[in-house]
Amino acid sequence: MTALAIDIGGTKFAAALVRPDGTVARRAELPVGPDPEATLASLVRHIRDTTDEGVGDLAGVGIGSAGPLDAVAGTVSPVNIPAWREFPLVGAVSELLPGLPVTLAGDAQCMALGEWWRGGHSRSRALLGIVVSTGVGGGLVLDGVPYVGPTGNAGHIGHISVDRDGELCPCGAIGCLETISSGPSTVRWALANGWSAPPGTHPDARALSADAANGVPVAQLAFQRAADALAVAILSTAALFDLDDVVIGGGVSGAGETLLVPLRQAVAKRAGLGFLRGLRVERTSLERDAGLYGAAALVLPVAG
Repeated sequence: MTALAIDIGGTKFAAALVRPDGTVARRAELPVGPDPEATLASLVRHIRDTTDEGVGDLAGVGIGSAGPLDAVAGTVSPVNIPAWREFPLVGAVSELLPGLPVTLAGDAQCMALGEWWRGGHSRSRALLGIVVSTGVGGGLVLDGVPYVGPTGNAGHIGHISVDRDGELCPCGAIGCLETISSGPSTVRWALANGWSAPPGTHPDARALSADAANGVPVAQLAFQRAADALAVAILSTAALFDLDDVVIGGGVSGAGETLLVPLRQAVAKRAGLGFLRGLRVERTSLERDAGLYGAAALVLPVAG
């Protein structure tokens, strides 16, 4: 029994075959490109055509997609993929792989579920996973069960307002966490405040984190600002759900301690009630595969 897991983000699509023991095979990844529907079809066909087991061995397809989404209708409207608005993702995958059940959840929800299943957090009764990348997403696993809400969008922490006088977010709200702590937002603030990438490097979150690690003040301030906003959103969520663990993934999490040190300090400084002060904040242990594991867990019989 094998699951085809698909992870759809703002800049890349990934897919892999995943077995109930956690074995990952046939992993493939493609940049989104100008035609995301064609990218998706190419990725699925590559996995289908190169697997030795054949489609007949598949238990189903699990998809983690950037949101917002409508899990009931099977549609997605990723903020960072403008070409997809109310895109019938479940239907499109079903056409590519007829006869297979297809289950959809948010990409950060899948990241959280993957961390719970394969990342060493199975004892956590309340886990929040956060993807900090092109955008900021989140997902919850409560008592071993993904909590997705009526539409599939529960845990979407990137669109908690952390600054009532802040920027207009592409989602239409004001001061969302994503407008401060996403990779592009952090870089944009740094550039506006005097940072420039070292010669020969692209001004992105990777270059900014390298400068922050090397002690460049404005780069450090940019990560401090992102960490402060994340702490506000994390503690708001923890107060609602009595969280045990927060796991940070996504491209910006590659900054490691450059992000985690100020984030933990900000959480500790802002935490009031005792149950908030015990919150554990860690970086993903599964790197880029957390979302694929979670997508697979949507259709496989898994246990923590």
